[in-house]
Amino acid sequence: MTEKTNSLTDSGQNNAQSTTQTTVQDLLLFGETLFSNSEIYFGHGTDSAWDEAVCLLSFVLGLPPNADKSVLNKKLTKSQITEAKCLFDRRVSERLPAPYLTGQAWFCGLPFMVDSRVLIPRSPIAHLVMNYFEPWLATEPSHILDLCTGGGCIGISCAYGFQEAQVLLSDISGEALDVANINIQNHALGKRVSTVQSDLFGALSGQRFDLIVCNPPYVDADDLSHMPQEFHHEPNLALASGFDGLDFTRRLLSEASDYLMDKGLLIVEVGNSSVALEEAFPSVPFLWFEFEEGDGGVFMLTREQLLVHKDLFS
Repeated sequence: MTEKTNSLTDSGQNNAQSTTQTTVQDLLLFGETLFSNSEIYFGHGTDSAWDEAVCLLSFVLGLPPNADKSVLNKKLTKSQITEAKCLFDRRVSERLPAPYLTGQAWFCGLPFMVDSRVLIPRSPIAHLVMNYFEPWLATEPSHILDLCTGGGCIGISCAYGFQEAQVLLSDISGEALDVANINIQNHALGKRVSTVQSDLFGALSGQRFDLIVCNPPYVDADDLSHMPQEFHHEPNLALASGFDGLDFTRRLLSEASDYLMDKGLLIVEVGNSSVALEEAFPSVPFLWFEFEEGDGGVFMLTREQLLVHKDLFS
């Protein structure tokens, strides 16, 4: 259901002509046309008008985003049509990202509760989680830190992948951690996943981790001022990080080695600020991950590498 082909489009048009009752496909085509003719921005879990319509209608129908194509011919009730069109209209008029309209986002194939207290999960780190960080992790981690966790999506997904690991979700925002705690409860992971409010490592004294994963604020001042309206519904605290987008990352690099085990790894997303990071530290051997979808801006450093360059980072 998340992909559209010409045959599906043709069959949708034929269905619309042959019956007066609206089907799933009819309404998806309606939504696709509406979104294509608007100025909305796609980038919070979808990248096309069709997928955006799928996201919103799937929520109304209680379907996962990868529902079988057989549902396209399902007849819709008047209440379903009304509810879906209301969401379509709000998406266009309010420029709210779809997950804020539904209160749900998907990450690593798992559903998460989201609202305007947290960023909508879309990190390419998901690819690493789903591949168990292979081949870079020498052994299965027993202690994982999800730093700048927001709603907890990365850390909770790690807990699914490493079922013996203790996972700590940390964020400076108490409101974000309220959402993370809801997601921990929804996934019944309270015995292995916990939260702590902390500015970077401020509340983590004496703790060490096999793996630290961080999706910090990394948007530079220029990009922030030109971002589409949808992004301005997200918490500024989770986006902005100074003139070059590296205010937080510089602090992280200077302190992370103190909180990693000897063979520990630090994995960080910096997005477009990767250029500024390499210019700031040209001698540092960042390992930049490459993903099939073309996403980038995620690097890895070992504890040993962090120690070698600690004076430089400081």
